[in-house]
Amino acid sequence: MNTELYSKVEKLKRASAWKRGVKEYALEMIESAEIELTLENAKQTLLNGAKDWSQYSFGGCALIYDADIAERLCSPSELKRKKGGDLQPNSRENWLDVQARALKQACNLIKSQFIHNLES
Repeated sequence: MNTELYSKVEKLKRASAWKRGVKEYALEMIESAEIELTLENAKQTLLNGAKDWSQYSFGGCALIYDADIAERLCSPSELKRKKGGDLQPNSRENWLDVQARALKQACNLIKSQFIHNLES
C-alpha cells in the first residue's frame, strides 16, 4: 500500500546510530499503516489512536524493553556505557521517553518525503 514511500525511506543513508534507529522506526510505522499515507494524514494515522508520541511509546505500540530501545538508538560505545539499557539514558529521560523522541523524528522523516516530492 505504501510501498513507494517505504522504498524511499529505506534508500535514505543514515550515518549515526540514532538516525539509523529513527529510520527503522519510520519503516516499521509505514509497514503498519493500514491506509495510504499522505502529508495531511501521516501523523494522525501513524499515531494509531495515541494522543502523542509519548503515549504511543508508553502504550506499548513500539519497543517495550529498555535494552531493545537502547540497542536500536545507541552507538556501540554508548550502549556499553549504558550497560545495554540497564542505566537510564540521561538525567531527564527514561528509555521510553527517548523512544518517543525518536518516534516523533521518524514521523517527521516520513512527512519530509512528501514535502520533498512536492518540491521536486
